[in-house]
Amino acid sequence: MKKPPIIPLNIAVFAITTAVTIFAMPLWIYFKGIDLAEIATAVFLVFFTGMSITAGYHRLWSHKTYDAHWSVRLSLAIGGAMAVQNSILHWSSDHRVHHRHVDINDKDPYSAKRGFWFSHIGWMLREYQAERYSDYSNCRDLQKDKIVMWQHNYYVPIVLMSNFGITGLFGWLNGDIIGMILVAGFARLVIVHHVTFFINSLAHIWGKRPYTDTNTARDNGILALFTFGEGYHNYHHIFEYDYRNGIRWWQYDPTKWLIRSLSLFGLTKNLRRTPEERIEKARLQMQLKHAKSKLLDLPNAEELIARMQKEYDLLVQKMAEYYSARKKYVANKKDKLKASYDKFDIDFTYKELKQSFNLQKEKWQQIYVFHMTPLES
Repeated sequence: MKKPPIIPLNIAVFAITTAVTIFAMPLWIYFKGIDLAEIATAVFLVFFTGMSITAGYHRLWSHKTYDAHWSVRLSLAIGGAMAVQNSILHWSSDHRVHHRHVDINDKDPYSAKRGFWFSHIGWMLREYQAERYSDYSNCRDLQKDKIVMWQHNYYVPIVLMSNFGITGLFGWLNGDIIGMILVAGFARLVIVHHVTFFINSLAHIWGKRPYTDTNTARDNGILALFTFGEGYHNYHHIFEYDYRNGIRWWQYDPTKWLIRSLSLFGLTKNLRRTPEERIEKARLQMQLKHAKSKLLDLPNAEELIARMQKEYDLLVQKMAEYYSARKKYVANKKDKLKASYDKFDIDFTYKELKQSFNLQKEKWQQIYVFHMTPLES
């Protein structure tokens, strides 16, 4: 089968930036040296450009998980161009196709089922889906955004001005333009490229699938450390309209923290969150599915599976009752006109159902661990 034609510009960008970072930068450091200001600037720009992709290209424009003030959108548009990963419009179009056709090799632009190399960088080196370069029909909403279209129409000048103009200015202020461009320009760009590319490759290969196994996306806390919180990819692929990827307070997701922090100043709003009941139900469904598959080989499999199913059904029932009561409890707290008796009754029911749900959840976990641990040891 004949391979699609190569994309010379993309190959040139990756080859030149990598060569400069691997060969030219070390030579410059050896003969001229670098200082703390250049390193600090590079680190700052890694986070600024990296999170312009995760908070901007990904969670803001591709998935519309929140709304942002024009100043935030402009900053993210410039930072995204500085990351050199194509325009917002093109990136978002590719990504929406990826979510719609994930793992379908002839439709998913960077299908993980075609291997690590392809999903990481190979898909950008050839015209595998030439129609993607002109068809933006899945992004008609973004075509109404003046900042998106400004960046799309003037993408190359913005890329050049941001990468060489900003780093050059910092270098001039620091007294070493070339050193700053090498470290905070080229090396920073290579780092951000591969860190964000890991989301398409490693995040579909390495990790666990606690919420869904209908696609290759994985949750990986270690990978989240290097991808600005995007490592919780299994969660993202089932709840893509949530502004968070790491939903627990202890999960490293600086992109989530940035979006949330900006909301405190009115710069972001309408932050979308998946209801806890849906998250809990998805996780429990995966546990039940996993347990059933493990128990099938046991002689008393039918009895054990029936027991697991019974406890699961009871847990789901109590969970529905609890979340229904919690909605009434929250609504009652907001309604100052409620009679005191009604308030007492709702509070009592909520606390009773919460305790019942937690006890059943604890019982379920004990049964799940009891049956799973011996089989996995």
